[in-house]
Amino acid sequence: MPITIPDDLPARQTLEAEGLSVMREADAVRQDIRPLRIGLLNLMPDKISTETQLARLLGATPIQIELTLVRISDHVARNTSADHMAAFYRPWSDVRTERFDGFIITGAPVEHLPFEEVHYWDELREILDWTQTHVHRTLTICWAAQAALQYFHGVPKLDLPEKAFGVFRHRNLVPHSPYLRGFSDSFGVPVSRWAAACAQALDTAEGITVLAASDETGACLVDDPAHGALHMFNHLEYDAGTLGDEYRRDGCRQLPHGYFPDDDPAREPENRWRSHAHLLFANWINEIYQTTPFEVARIGRG
Repeated sequence: MPITIPDDLPARQTLEAEGLSVMREADAVRQDIRPLRIGLLNLMPDKISTETQLARLLGATPIQIELTLVRISDHVARNTSADHMAAFYRPWSDVRTERFDGFIITGAPVEHLPFEEVHYWDELREILDWTQTHVHRTLTICWAAQAALQYFHGVPKLDLPEKAFGVFRHRNLVPHSPYLRGFSDSFGVPVSRWAAACAQALDTAEGITVLAASDETGACLVDDPAHGALHMFNHLEYDAGTLGDEYRRDGCRQLPHGYFPDDDPAREPENRWRSHAHLLFANWINEIYQTTPFEVARIGRG
């Protein structure tokens, strides 16, 4: 089934060229079905790339998706044009009365700061509370996952001595989880972060389950059913070239582990995680579809 995104969003041309079914807004309103309403709070600097990556995964699922792009209300994006933000993003203050079947919160390049020093921390806490009353299922990614687990469960964020960077093998710890349905026993995941959730706190926190983890980089995926949330510390949504772009952006200081063939940056990397990325998002969307109320007004009310 198609994904509905704004007609002029740059992601549309990319996704249509890849063969993804993208529905125009005028056609979507004529459909006699209720699409799943998915919100995306995009905190990443390169917002256009992140929009495309996540829309690609959401649009490949069998369910029709209506995607709403959301931003922090008073934050000015420095790496994306003001015209793009004004055309395609709605401040959270404008959508806070609405209800969503699913809501995604991305990572942000603020891992070096304590949560309380991030200037939009107060609004993010409001958003996390709002997901408990206006959202059926939430997916947090990278820094947002660390923030949510600290806020909901008191799991502290720990700075790493060096950046966890590359493609690392992860173990499927709970094969019967609906989110890991069809997953291999182990699988590669792109990792790019300067911090990690405290492993001991994750092990002792009540009501959460680590679904997948790496011996080198720790937990990857955490199920938090009491808060209707799935927390992913890493980046299955990344394109094949994203880690390479970060490597060059950072001045080639740290070679990403297991990424370039034979560790040769001159060689083109292969995307070896694409199938598991699609599988995770398909499983997440399927869980939403199976359990969300048909009447939007009932979302988040118990």
